[in-house]
Amino acid sequence: MKKRFAALALTGILCAGMLAGCGGSSSSAPADTGAKTEADGGAAGDSVHHIAVVVKLTDGHFNKVIAGAKAYADEHDNVEVEILSPTSATAYDEQQNMIETCLGSTGNDAVIISPLQSSTATTLVKGTDKVIVALDTNFDAPEKSAFVGTGNKDAAKSGGAAAMEKAKAAGIEAPKAVILTGVQGDETHDARLEGYKEAVEEAGGEVLDVQYCDGIADKASVAMEAIIQKYPEGVDMVLSTNDDMVMAAAKMVKDSGSAAFANTILCGFDGNQSAIEAIQDGSISMDVAQLGYDMGYKAVEAAVTVLEGGTVEEFIDSGSAVVAEDNIDDYIADMQAKGLWE
Repeated sequence: MKKRFAALALTGILCAGMLAGCGGSSSSAPADTGAKTEADGGAAGDSVHHIAVVVKLTDGHFNKVIAGAKAYADEHDNVEVEILSPTSATAYDEQQNMIETCLGSTGNDAVIISPLQSSTATTLVKGTDKVIVALDTNFDAPEKSAFVGTGNKDAAKSGGAAAMEKAKAAGIEAPKAVILTGVQGDETHDARLEGYKEAVEEAGGEVLDVQYCDGIADKASVAMEAIIQKYPEGVDMVLSTNDDMVMAAAKMVKDSGSAAFANTILCGFDGNQSAIEAIQDGSISMDVAQLGYDMGYKAVEAAVTVLEGGTVEEFIDSGSAVVAEDNIDDYIADMQAKGLWE
């Protein structure tokens, strides 16, 4: 069976204008099988599962997710996946159009959704008979079979604990932290924020400030500049809920030339290549790496299991790892083995 992966959709218009881009051109056999005839491009009698995967954006993390989803399809001749992505993490209408189109297409048997807005996803999937899997960010819906993603609170807590250990090893008894986070109310970033705060406070530290930067590097730069001015004596650690923000913070620290921030521990979250390389060159201290490849793979696997009559856990943890100087070589080797390191 020849695999057909659609190019990443960049706008909701592209998805809505081409139902083939959401499986609309496929003629299905009974809806519970998604089987294709030879005329549709499949062998007669084949049971082909057509699965649309709608991600948040195409950054370092989601490129890994996409690779994992495609890898599952590569390994299974009866699975076809299509990846769709809005142009940014705030392109809410774009993603909504994509989800609506994919849910409305008779060519899709399952839709995997990484929602920019959880409440919107809940509304959109209401009443659908398609298999629904939440990816990366959860949402409440009785139609949903599973949520596949990082245990964000626990993962961030492990990163915060590692940062606290590093600070205390440097002789700081009660480390003080600043947290850079995403859009207020975003379930993923809020969980990471909570995990960081718990780690700091349980280890006897203090969170001095929380800056909501919408997950965007430019806003994180502005926030970090303000932090440097607000705390001229320095802070012991800056904990970020994604890699874009920690990289922006690291650049601002460097550009400021502030001696007070020269030894600040910087921790990111995602495991993107740029952040891992920043650990290598000393720009940041550590990173909470999501196992995005496993996340994408397990999401498609869960959808197929349900389509074939099986059961899955409500929450499938795709795992995480704190990457620092002591284990960075192993992490890079794993990424290289999966073709995810440039």
